[in-house]
Amino acid sequence: MKTSDTSVPAFGSYAEAVDWITRRAPVHGIKPGLKRMQRFMELLEHPERRLKFIHVAGTNGKGSTCAYLTSVLQKSGYDVGTFTSPYLEKFTNRLRFNGKDIEEEQLLELANRLKPLADEIEATELGAPTMFEICTALAILYFAKMTYPDYVVWETGLGGEFDSTNIVSPVVTVITNVGHDHMDILGDSLVKVAKAKAGIIKAGVPVISAVDQPEVKEVIERTAREKKATLYLMNREYSYETVSSELNKQVFHFSGPFRQIADLPISMNGHHQMENAAVAVMTLEVLRQYYALLLEDEALTQGLYETHWPGRLEMISDQPRILLDGAHNPEGAATLAAALKETYRYDRLRLMIGMLSTKDHSGFLTHILPLVNTLVITEPDFHKGLPAAKLAEQVEQLRSQLNDRVEIFVEPDWKKALKLLGGLTGPEDLAVVSGTLYLISDVRSWILYQSDSEKGW
Repeated sequence: MKTSDTSVPAFGSYAEAVDWITRRAPVHGIKPGLKRMQRFMELLEHPERRLKFIHVAGTNGKGSTCAYLTSVLQKSGYDVGTFTSPYLEKFTNRLRFNGKDIEEEQLLELANRLKPLADEIEATELGAPTMFEICTALAILYFAKMTYPDYVVWETGLGGEFDSTNIVSPVVTVITNVGHDHMDILGDSLVKVAKAKAGIIKAGVPVISAVDQPEVKEVIERTAREKKATLYLMNREYSYETVSSELNKQVFHFSGPFRQIADLPISMNGHHQMENAAVAVMTLEVLRQYYALLLEDEALTQGLYETHWPGRLEMISDQPRILLDGAHNPEGAATLAAALKETYRYDRLRLMIGMLSTKDHSGFLTHILPLVNTLVITEPDFHKGLPAAKLAEQVEQLRSQLNDRVEIFVEPDWKKALKLLGGLTGPEDLAVVSGTLYLISDVRSWILYQSDSEKGW
């Protein structure tokens, strides 16, 4: 690996290293494109070529699908690296090896190795690497130079084609679905968003997807055809059938091109989790069929059932009952609404929400507001957070047509809003905290540890 001459490490502590990475977000923002990542990989002598990646994109369900894949691969005896975003509590959450976070000392060492290279790139016409580009390069170094996993479960950050994770050549590609999110960056239509996500499809690399909109399927199918990549599409090449669904246990049958598998259990709630699990099973089946993955039915069953993913329909408190769900777009809100109607029982529903300024708030509210008895509007502690008063204005505009009986409280301080939510929630009620994961991150850390999170992308 080439490095610039330096006698003293740039950072003396983990906190300094993380600060260097995270403060790049508001300064350098998002810069679509792969030229800086390509230069990083050249300077690092292409460590990404040593690894087998499972590249996962999609609007919703990416994290859960990654969690299912990681769990089953581990149960099958493989060493697994996992790279996901955003993290909920601590920066190290995004980089995991066999389910454990990267150690602070390891992250510090890698940041000190990357700092002179980032400075070198910044001095060129390419400009300063972004926060997510630094994170991606750090992840590749961690897996290629420190932990040596058999597989890396590799989640895109935003979109696909110009996302920094697209610097790798995977053994299999996954596109869970396509919905209305990040449209300010990816494009103002589902077709444009689909094209961005289809950009991770590589020549000859099999693709697994659960997209269902006709115009989106056309984009994915056309891209796969052009790349000569075999496409496994839900409800065409593979499918699942619900056997039973109850709180904390759902069972489904899987039917694919290679075999049928009966009675697969999951403990995560919501009908959408069976779809995510089916996507993961099809991905594993492709690896088993074409890459000689050793996958016993017992490991598959156990791995699926033991999968958990924080912040997604997570019951974080029993007294009062508080459910966390990071639904932050219309499709996520529809999924949450379905789960609240089908899976959970309660007298009155109390909802606390906080959103980013870039999201489709009316689409979110259209799905969720009709179910709510009490709405507590707050704002996330994040530089892109939407002021609570602004969100309240949008709620009022929709209130008459969606739910004019909902009781509304506006409290910008999320800790005070959470205390208010808890006080309003009786023994037979259900409290839900939803919206941006930046809010979910803070609430989760506060309830579990009475401490603030390191939340971020």
